[in-house]
Amino acid sequence: MEILKTMHNLSKSLWVISIILAVVISTANCYTITVDAHAEECFFENVEANTKMGLTFEIAEGGFLDIDVKITGPDGTVLHRGERESSGMFTFSAATSGRYTYCFSNQMSTMTPKVVMFNFEVGEAPHKDDGDKDKEVDHNKLEDMIKELGATLKTVKNEQEYMQVRDRIHRSINESTNSRVVMWSIFEASVLLVMTLGQVYYLKRFFEVQRVV
Repeated sequence: MEILKTMHNLSKSLWVISIILAVVISTANCYTITVDAHAEECFFENVEANTKMGLTFEIAEGGFLDIDVKITGPDGTVLHRGERESSGMFTFSAATSGRYTYCFSNQMSTMTPKVVMFNFEVGEAPHKDDGDKDKEVDHNKLEDMIKELGATLKTVKNEQEYMQVRDRIHRSINESTNSRVVMWSIFEASVLLVMTLGQVYYLKRFFEVQRVV
């Protein structure tokens, strides 16, 4: 009896873990792209109605670290539009089934490409009613709690990735600024050295001329 009970608890734990992993590892597309000057990069997802979606992006390199963002629905309706944004998070639910498009535009830039890191998430499609069995599963409290926990873990994971991206970008900016300060200091020291040598040479020549006279 104890062995059967242990096996039952183990199978139940594995079932719980599998559901959590299924929720955490849902459709999440992470990309890093380069948008050239005067160019636009667009992507799309085919989504069912009432499905939750989310777009998170960050400009890693290029110019003033800004870009134009636009999300459109299947009927061409603009769901979100942002101009010269450095980062952002936008979540919404699909009103209708179809193709949802999100674009990153660098048309305002004259020559500088932009490196964009973004994450587009698509949640689980809503379950359709299919008899009493499906209704019973949908209203299972344990499964609902597990899904809620999985969604929370996924949100924490996305926040950590977002903060890691921001940390890399800020570290890159700091390193670039430090290198420029070092180069400027070297340039100033070189100018001072040249001026000092020039003054020494001029004074030396001046006294040599005085001696000759």
